[in-house]
Amino acid sequence: MSKERPGSDDGWQLSGARIAIVAARYNASVVDKLLAGALDTLHAHGIDAKQVEVVRVPGAWELPLAAAHLADQDRFDALIALGAVIRGGTPHFEYVCDGCATGLMQVQQEFGVPVAFGVLTCDDDAQARARAVDGPANKGAEAALAALEMIDVLRRLDV
Repeated sequence: MSKERPGSDDGWQLSGARIAIVAARYNASVVDKLLAGALDTLHAHGIDAKQVEVVRVPGAWELPLAAAHLADQDRFDALIALGAVIRGGTPHFEYVCDGCATGLMQVQQEFGVPVAFGVLTCDDDAQARARAVDGPANKGAEAALAALEMIDVLRRLDV
């Protein structure tokens, strides 16, 4: 997938799009930057703050449950999941990463609502910080672009 995508002024069908962002509080110094990147990107593509709802959860493990509740409300055109899981010295990392990714994919499939995966799975803090920098390399920004593109794709498929 290309990192450069057209904006809404280039033909994306985003009018009135409603987006929920589910963001983990754990590893907040990283996730808060992912959230800022996502919000900046949505705004840059014409999404007003009134069209976005941000929900905070304890950690990445809780993202799928909150995403399922939001998707079940039938109010959102896409969800963006943001979190950061950093490897430690136990197998806990694998369980959290696998459960989070599988759970978010199940939400997407069960409810037919795109769930953009902005959950970092990093070996160390430096990798996480490098993926939460300001600008287009921010993985929260990339997740927001994926959500916008999927809104457009599904709207075009529904025509």
